[in-house]
Amino acid sequence: MISIAICDDILSQLEIVNIIVKEYIDEKMLDAEVYTFLHPDKLLMACETKRFHIYILDMVMPMINGVQLGVEIRRLDREAQIIYVTTATEFALDSFAANPLSYLIKPLDRQKLFNTLDLAISKINMSEEVTITVKTREGLRVLSNTSIACCERFGNTVRYLLTTGEIVESLTIRCSFSKHIEPLLRDKRFLQSHESFALNMSRVESLKEQGFILRGGTFVPVAKKQYTAVRNAYLDYRLGKGEQK
Repeated sequence: MISIAICDDILSQLEIVNIIVKEYIDEKMLDAEVYTFLHPDKLLMACETKRFHIYILDMVMPMINGVQLGVEIRRLDREAQIIYVTTATEFALDSFAANPLSYLIKPLDRQKLFNTLDLAISKINMSEEVTITVKTREGLRVLSNTSIACCERFGNTVRYLLTTGEIVESLTIRCSFSKHIEPLLRDKRFLQSHESFALNMSRVESLKEQGFILRGGTFVPVAKKQYTAVRNAYLDYRLGKGEQK
C-alpha cells in the first residue's frame, strides 16, 4: 500500500490538497492511504514509526520551513518522493537541498498535481514492500520489512525490534541466524553487521567504530573483522549505490 503524507499549517489549504490527492487515488484506483498534518513537528514524530512513500509539503510553516522539513525527511528516508506545494516562489532554489521531485505553486493546478503524482508513483518500488512471517508464542506474526529496525539472535531465538519500539521474539529457530534472516537481506536496506545482528540501514543515525546507533538510541554492534566491509556497504547505501544486491 502506498502511503502519502500531506503537511500544511493552513487547514483550508490542507483540505484542498487532501481532496485532490484522494480524487487522484480514486481515479487511478490505487491501494493508498493519506495522512494529513497541520504542523511539521507532528509529521516528523510520525516518521519515527512509519514510512511514507510520498510527502506533499507546504513551504512556509511555523518553527520549521519546508526546506528544513524536507532535508530532515531526506535524512530519514533517502528514497522518499517529496513534492512542494506553496505560494512561496522564492524558496524554489533552496528546495534543492531536499532533492524534491517537484515544486508546485498555489493556487494548485489539479492536473499538474496529478501529473506529478504519476511521476512519483512510477518511482516507488513497491517490490521492496515485503513481509516475513515469524512464529511466536502467541502465534504467527506477519512483519513488514519497513517496520523492522533491527534483529538479534538471542540464544536459539531471534528478537525483532520494530520501529514502534515493540520487540517480537520468535520461537526456537532450526537453522543459522544468517539463513533465518535471508528474506530480510534480499532488501537492499538490510545489512548483517555481526554474526548475531542485522539492521535496517534506513534507521541509522550514525556509525561508530564499535557499531551503529539507530534512531531512538539502539546500538547494533559491528564485528571487528567485518568493519571495513560493513562500513563500505553502509556508505554505498547512503550514496545510492546499493540499488541492487
